[in-house]
Amino acid sequence: MERSGGRHHWLALLVFLVLSFAVAGIGLLATTPNIPGWYAEAVKPAWTPPNAVFGPVWTVLYLLIAVAAWLLWRVGAPHRRAPMVAYGVQLGLNLLWTPVFFAGYPVFGAAALWIGLGVIVALDAAIVVQIALSARHSRLAAWLLVPYLLWCLYATTLNAGIAFLNG
Repeated sequence: MERSGGRHHWLALLVFLVLSFAVAGIGLLATTPNIPGWYAEAVKPAWTPPNAVFGPVWTVLYLLIAVAAWLLWRVGAPHRRAPMVAYGVQLGLNLLWTPVFFAGYPVFGAAALWIGLGVIVALDAAIVVQIALSARHSRLAAWLLVPYLLWCLYATTLNAGIAFLNG
């Protein structure tokens, strides 16, 4: 069911990489100023990893997200629509969560943590939907998203813990 190769496939991969890392860059803009501020002072769950873990993990995850989207894009047009819509939804929720959680707290206080929790739970659900829809057309694309789901589920526990402990 995969379309034949060509230069446009490599261009599409580049587009998906740019999209993923643009979301990462926007997240960094929201996160970086807040790490030494309120986040450093916040009470965190015991299972919170060191800050240095987040950058490398997210770099790999954004790469996997882009490659999974590219694999789905290569599937014929009528078959790729639903998984690509799911890709757009989860990437949009991913883009929304970081500013809500990190940049929202200084403005809205604990309410931002709870709103962030709602956003990340929706993100978890969107990733599950994307995996399910992707598996119908590319098992590899679906499996590439599993580490992303697992990390987001872990991040959901962190968000919930921080909201409970600081809200």
